[in-house]
Amino acid sequence: MNETTEHTDSANQPKNKFYLPFVISVFFAAGIGLGYFFTFNNSGSSVNFTLRQHENPDKINRLLDYIETQYVDTVNRSQLENKTILSMLKSLDPHSDYIPASEFNLVNEPLEGNFEGIGIEFNILNDTIRVISPIEGGPSEKLGIRAGDKIIKVDGTQMAGINVTNKMVFDKLRGKSGTVVTVSILRHGNKEALDFNIKRGKIPIYSIDISYMLSLDIGYIKISRFAGTTYQEYLEAFNKLSAKGMKKLVLDLRGNGGGFLKAAVELADEFLLNGLQIVYTEGKSHPKKMYNASSKGGFENNPLVVLIDEGSASASEIVAGALQDNDRATIIGRRSFGKGLVQDQIDLPDGSAVRLTIARYYTPTGRCIQKPYNGKSTEDYFSEEYERLEHGELYSADSIKVDKTQEFTTPGGHIVYGGGGIVPDVFIPVDTLKYNAKVNRLYYAGVMNAFAFDYADQHRNRFLSQYKNAEAYVKNFSVSEKEIQALKTYMAKNKENKIELSGKENGLQTLLKAMIGRNLYDRDAYYPVLNGDDAAILKAIETLK
Repeated sequence: MNETTEHTDSANQPKNKFYLPFVISVFFAAGIGLGYFFTFNNSGSSVNFTLRQHENPDKINRLLDYIETQYVDTVNRSQLENKTILSMLKSLDPHSDYIPASEFNLVNEPLEGNFEGIGIEFNILNDTIRVISPIEGGPSEKLGIRAGDKIIKVDGTQMAGINVTNKMVFDKLRGKSGTVVTVSILRHGNKEALDFNIKRGKIPIYSIDISYMLSLDIGYIKISRFAGTTYQEYLEAFNKLSAKGMKKLVLDLRGNGGGFLKAAVELADEFLLNGLQIVYTEGKSHPKKMYNASSKGGFENNPLVVLIDEGSASASEIVAGALQDNDRATIIGRRSFGKGLVQDQIDLPDGSAVRLTIARYYTPTGRCIQKPYNGKSTEDYFSEEYERLEHGELYSADSIKVDKTQEFTTPGGHIVYGGGGIVPDVFIPVDTLKYNAKVNRLYYAGVMNAFAFDYADQHRNRFLSQYKNAEAYVKNFSVSEKEIQALKTYMAKNKENKIELSGKENGLQTLLKAMIGRNLYDRDAYYPVLNGDDAAILKAIETLK
């Protein structure tokens, strides 16, 4: 499913050629997906870093000059410089990195908590831009753009049937706040296109995917990243659930690749008593720095479960590790990614940035959860999940590799291990039977997503009148033979009938309900439907009860 949100931002640039001003920045990330790297300002002010003078200080530049002038073919010097820097950093460790100026904004925006644009979530289906939902409070929602709308033109330029890409959409819809873009839309039930003149604005990027009540007293909060707005988002979600009677909490950090250290510390502080250690960092040139809980926590004594998996990294591991080492929460799921290195960012004059590993972080018992990387290529390091799969770790707790030379004991007497992620207290294997092979094929081919979009669009008024909100839809709607037959008809019409469905395949009805619900009620229907038979969540509920 090709889903995204359009966004943009700008970078700060240093002012001095010989002294590179930079903000001391601590980054925690797995390098998964886009590879988020996230800044935390320790002092809030810039400091000067003096470049050391070495012999032959112009060696690299002289070599680049030589290649540029003498190489048999024309070369792009900027590309050569980028490749040289990146290769040099990657020879150190997998997380030291170079971010070209052209990618800097894209990497940083999700953590800043906002972008400038028209404010829609969209995907591209059948070479057409389709609005999944307008972002709440954004320019598009205020003008009346709806879920299901199809964008066919932007500023008079055709945007359908031309092999549309995400980059094309970004380039057309992003822009500075206050600028205007004209969008032509096809809407179900309207014969002619509707034109909207949309004034771009700052659009929030939320890091909490969903929060709702799993039962009368158990709340659920899913955090996708640790951004600049995460803590405030958490407080709002927490207060909302507390008002509904929440006494226990399931905190879902599965697939969360990391984020701001500050956000991770603030969140962990909510669950830990005053004075308890959260994390500390230490490196060759960076003395040990401790982060302890304060007295501000709002959920320090209530039952708590944290969900993790192989996609939980960095800041997620800081939270899970702090709670596990302090015997504060039950950790459920599978072993986390294992990223315990700290990066410092130097912003370069051309808008690019270098992120250099300068320290390691340690959980309260003193363990570093960084998994081994020496002797591995960067590709092998980041695809280590496949090793876990082949080794059987994703299916059996007995197959989890732990480094017994890095064994630690929590105050409560529990044994924990360093050297390779957070090992959960309760193991949940990957469920290979949850979705039938045919269902998986339809899903990953985008067929189910496209069908759900069209079906929800065609029957939107009926659904919205019958189910007043997402909660009513989740509770009362069931996929019937009518939806199954409609899917078969859609597949035949779009020549996707190589797969024969009975309608009884494992996971088919759940996925259809979730995806139709998403196009009607957004995440408020999507996640509760999928979570209804989620093994980790069911185990969390059982544990808390």
